Amino acid sequence: MAIPSTPVPGAATSATERLHALDAVRAGALLLGVVLHTTLSFLEPRTWVVGDVSTSPVMNGTYFVIHVFRMTLFFLIAGFFARLVLHRRGTGGFVRNRAVRILAPLVIFWPLVMASTVVAIIIAANLAGEEVPGATPMTPSTFPLTHLWFLYWLLVLYVLALAVRAVVNLLDADGTRRSRLVDPIVRTVVARDLTPLVVGAPLCVAFLLKQDWLLWYGVPPAENGLIPNPVALVAYGCAFGFGWLLQRQVDVIRVWERRYPRNLVAAVVLTGVALAMVGLTPDTEPEALGWHKVVYAVVYTLAVWAWTMGLIGAAMRYLSRPNPSIRYVADASYWVYVVHLPLVMALQAAVSQVALPWFVKFPAILLVTYPVTLLSYRYLVRYTFIGALLNGRRRRRDEKPATEAAVPQAAAR
Repeated sequence: MAIPSTPVPGAATSATERLHALDAVRAGALLLGVVLHTTLSFLEPRTWVVGDVSTSPVMNGTYFVIHVFRMTLFFLIAGFFARLVLHRRGTGGFVRNRAVRILAPLVIFWPLVMASTVVAIIIAANLAGEEVPGATPMTPSTFPLTHLWFLYWLLVLYVLALAVRAVVNLLDADGTRRSRLVDPIVRTVVARDLTPLVVGAPLCVAFLLKQDWLLWYGVPPAENGLIPNPVALVAYGCAFGFGWLLQRQVDVIRVWERRYPRNLVAAVVLTGVALAMVGLTPDTEPEALGWHKVVYAVVYTLAVWAWTMGLIGAAMRYLSRPNPSIRYVADASYWVYVVHLPLVMALQAAVSQVALPWFVKFPAILLVTYPVTLLSYRYLVRYTFIGALLNGRRRRRDEKPATEAAVPQAAAR
């Protein structure tokens, strides 16, 4: 498929290779979710249904850093690939493809994940000698989407994107205005390192407008409620929209490839400053509007986008070439993320009262979770209808291969 792009002088890497890099980053964002959720039982103070007898500020710091950038990174790439799939398949094909890849997994796996999560909560409470938490009434504002909330949000963003696109097409039927106005603006924003300021500004404002914003937790959680919370909608909606615009001229992100070292250094420094401002132990009380809150919102927003640009740039530099191992992990990452949480919770519960330090139990949980989920993908999912649902059909090595598509199938998720 021909991918619309504006060439950059000296660009040597093909558009297809760029997709390998972005798909690897998307997979990394999903797999980091396993690490993030594993830290939860070791945080202090306790915020998770499973509380371990061994906690550590190191786990707090790990959670903080990952949470800064993970979902912004994911949704930017989701927006990029959404536009790619739309222009590859047309509106009808896009809707059908997203219904299969996103809506169907949400409908199928949510009841299973919810039921197994409830079982894990009951087991954890019994092992710790605690009272089993009561059920929360399901309302539009409390509906437990669990960690599959990102699928629901993708569907919401797809609907919004199609609606905006329909209006834009009415105003700019031949695309001339977009090519002459929007594309140069995006190129300038990226080339002059204005992305954190321009794309991040709405998030910074949203932070400050939220009176009950808990600074330490950054973008508020989105796993509960069918109505997206405003701050998260701004954060992830802007990322999705910018990813959509970047796909109009793929080679623009080559700028991030060249500048990834300084962006990653900036990300580390800004994250360190943000963490120094709020400490390793989260404050569970909102802070009144003042200079501290304003400066923190600015620093945190800049960190979000420095990580996003730096990690995408590094991937473009080192992961652009096809690699069977990375491709396999990228294919598996969707399944791993969908099914990991009940297993992680069960393992957290199993070790929560064991008199071992966190630095033994934390990696042990990961060393069980990753192999189990990856192997289950290999033997129970990859070549079955479930694998076809999540990633498209995969052929075994002894089967006659189909014609290679120009775009990696995993990327089209």
